[in-house]
Amino acid sequence: MNGAVGAAALAGAGARLLDAQSANRRVIDCHHHFMAPGYVKALASKEGQYRQGFTPYFNLGVLKTYTPAKDIELMDQEGVATCMLSCTTPGIWFGDPAESAALARELNETAAKMMSDYKGRFGLFALLPLPTVDASLKEIAYAFDVLKADGIGIMTSYGNRWLGDPTFRPIFDELNRRKAIVYTHPIDAPCCSGVLPGVNPTTIEYNTDTARTIYSLITPDANSSVPAARYPDIKFIFSHAGGTMTSLIERFGVGAPDTINDVLSAPAAPNSRLYHLQRFYYDTAQSVNVVQMKGLKTIAGSGQIVFGTDYPFQNATRTLKGLDQCGFTPNELQAIHRGTALKLLPKYS
Repeated sequence: MNGAVGAAALAGAGARLLDAQSANRRVIDCHHHFMAPGYVKALASKEGQYRQGFTPYFNLGVLKTYTPAKDIELMDQEGVATCMLSCTTPGIWFGDPAESAALARELNETAAKMMSDYKGRFGLFALLPLPTVDASLKEIAYAFDVLKADGIGIMTSYGNRWLGDPTFRPIFDELNRRKAIVYTHPIDAPCCSGVLPGVNPTTIEYNTDTARTIYSLITPDANSSVPAARYPDIKFIFSHAGGTMTSLIERFGVGAPDTINDVLSAPAAPNSRLYHLQRFYYDTAQSVNVVQMKGLKTIAGSGQIVFGTDYPFQNATRTLKGLDQCGFTPNELQAIHRGTALKLLPKYS
């Protein structure tokens, strides 16, 4: 065997070994998108149109080819045991409350059917027709009591309101009563859409809107109330490893230049901003680089990190490979792959 052939054979064997290792991890993907026919139709009618106050960006080309069967096939190939289904940007709010309510119901019922057709393989973070409060409260009851959803999936902002806004208190009060999981997905917020012409909002804006909504939850509002403290029983999951929160930590009021490193290395004071950042959960979707992961581990600890791929825009194989190179111990990786998710979702064990 000559050198070139030998190297190729070794490379092929290495790739097969990585595939086999991935297939044995039985990961739980907490950031996994799906589609429904009515939603595809609704997005197609808006594609390429700019409407003030609503994001013009979404990748319909990838989304419209989604099928549950194709999803399951890739899950089996990559060793993904269970995926928590959720909606991606642009969400379902385009200014018409009736349209939003109808889309939420169709998507939630589509996901519930997938859960029934593929037992144990799919879970649901149900959509809400926010920012309409009454309709959202009705959908919460339907999603949990009828469809048996595992949690709620919402966008990081709606118009000029982020999740800590008092407008949303009735929603989060009910979710807190139910001790719900609340997964959040970023959006191209109207405040900052197109700030850098020609730059895709996924490059900067998505992660920054995640940081904005986290900040809105840990900062006192006009009534000196900290929203996160009002909702102690909600398990928040933030996409993309908390976005730019990690790099903005000093500006989040956690500590001053001369104190912040000591603050981060000590137990968080009760009800402090750091306390809430450490009780939130964060997924790995498109964030498995050593800079982001080490920063997140420093702030919140590896035990608050759950696995996420951002399917269909990314896959488990690439995410697992990147995660392996971020300096986590085998036990930490096992927790990220599925252990921490199982604490939130024990029925998928």
